[in-house]
Amino acid sequence: MVLNREGPVLVEGPVEVVGDDGTTARSDRFLVAICTCRRSRAYPWCDTSHRRRKPAEPRDSRPDGRSHQNQNQNHDQDQEGEEA
Repeated sequence: MVLNREGPVLVEGPVEVVGDDGTTARSDRFLVAICTCRRSRAYPWCDTSHRRRKPAEPRDSRPDGRSHQNQNQNHDQDQEGEEA
């Protein structure tokens, strides 16, 4: 099984999925993509509908732990020092 944060769960087949309502769906494919976003028209199978959602908003923090806001404030302070 392969978990992907932004996409489906990939499972080696054949696979049988039992839904909340007790219905079963079966696939005999060698690799099955199970939908996790619930947008698929072929649910429980993935139809790549997750690709059409809005891109994520940029995060406030950077990998070095500083926030983008702090970076802008430091940049403004640097410019003030250059003008003086």
